[in-house]
Amino acid sequence: MSAYKSDFLNVLAERGFIHQVSEPDALDTLARSSTVTAYIGFDCTAASLHVGSLLPIMLLYWLQQTGHRPIALMGGGTTRVGDPSGKDESRRLLTDAAINDNLKGIRAVFDKFLKFENAGGNAVMANNADWLNKLNYIDFLRDVGRHFSINRMLAFDSVKLRLERQQELSFLEFNYMILQAYDFVELYRRYGCVLQMGGSDQWGNIVNGIDLGRRVHNAQLFALTSPLITTSSGAKMGKTAAGAVWLNADLVSPYEYWQYWRNTEDADVGRFLKLFTVLPLGEVERLTALKNAEVNEAKKILATEATALVHGRAAAEQAAATARATFEQGELSATLPTVEIADFHRHVRLLDAVVKAGLAASNGEARRLIRGGGLKVNDETVHDEVRLLTPNDLKHGVIKLSLGRKRHVLLKPV
Repeated sequence: MSAYKSDFLNVLAERGFIHQVSEPDALDTLARSSTVTAYIGFDCTAASLHVGSLLPIMLLYWLQQTGHRPIALMGGGTTRVGDPSGKDESRRLLTDAAINDNLKGIRAVFDKFLKFENAGGNAVMANNADWLNKLNYIDFLRDVGRHFSINRMLAFDSVKLRLERQQELSFLEFNYMILQAYDFVELYRRYGCVLQMGGSDQWGNIVNGIDLGRRVHNAQLFALTSPLITTSSGAKMGKTAAGAVWLNADLVSPYEYWQYWRNTEDADVGRFLKLFTVLPLGEVERLTALKNAEVNEAKKILATEATALVHGRAAAEQAAATARATFEQGELSATLPTVEIADFHRHVRLLDAVVKAGLAASNGEARRLIRGGGLKVNDETVHDEVRLLTPNDLKHGVIKLSLGRKRHVLLKPV
């Protein structure tokens, strides 16, 4: 049972979002008596956010749902530096043009979760390039840099772990935590933002911002972090053999996205229903209590509800229907993911096709799948590692590749 009295912290606690909170009683009181403005930063390192970004997005969602004001901060400026947190090596530096292209790709997903000012809500979309790109270096050192202790910065995990492993940490990256702290203070100035949220690996960076706000403006600022999510088998959230599970439909189709959630490990179903759907907790408890074969029904509901949040209810229902037709009724569905294959009039190596379809990361991995009996062509198990695909394999103009019972791709000749 949650000890919090505000709706905001109570909902987050009951659904498993809270790892640490600074001054929890003061923040709880504030959230009961006034509208709290809070932010989370998202760097623009790729053309889309992925499933690993869902937890912070859901934090902003519940913040707004409980009557408060979210800021989604785009890291147009900080992406030029690169966050060293949790990294063993420097991030690849991106050009300004690439950052701007990425920024356009990731903005759209927030409209699915938040109601912004221009759409009748109160959520804010900000970009730290608006202030970071204009900073004067000497002024910044005098006004902000003087408040930071190198001794203290060296003690933070993002720095300490890299140094202990004798892995290089550039001066550029070392400045990231100062820029993030400055973001917090700038958002306090511009929007009255008093809370920064993020993953547990961001605690040190957020505390720096709290300290800077106190020194510069005598402001009381707060930190709230969520646990870093891994699956019950220890895998990192949002990673598959085929790569990251992106939120943009042009990178990962709604059907593939639905399948990702359908493949959730049994032990994770209850936790993921709380975190990644908006189902009432009573319904979550009912689904979590399902055992044996019935847990598959809970997984389908998880998949449909999680997909509906990102891709809309219609796409989620279609993905569920495609899965039923493919698995339960044995049909070849036109809405399965399709990969186009060139030069098919000659022949195509099965190994190459499996990699191109995203069912394996390499030919070596594809061979291992075949040896293990996990790969099928048109629902027939393949045993021949040098198998070729020919026009004779076409059924209704496509070839169905399957990995296990749950992953299917259609190959279409062009």
